[in-house]
Amino acid sequence: MKTIEEVLTEHTAKLMSLAGVVGTAQGLCEGKPCIKVYVIQNTPALSHKIPSSLEGYPVKIEATGPISAL
Repeated sequence: MKTIEEVLTEHTAKLMSLAGVVGTAQGLCEGKPCIKVYVIQNTPALSHKIPSSLEGYPVKIEATGPISAL
């Protein structure tokens, strides 16, 4: 099994290519490692495009609004 860091590295570019996705990160979901996908707004269409898990790690979508560098 790959580490969560490896899975995140392999899938970030594809996730970031989806319109509305503004970031990805490693996090904790219910005390276990998960992949977080940050979106401007969580829509049904976008939720359908983002998998619920990647290589055994759960994926959680979080609406953050736009993110920009300071």
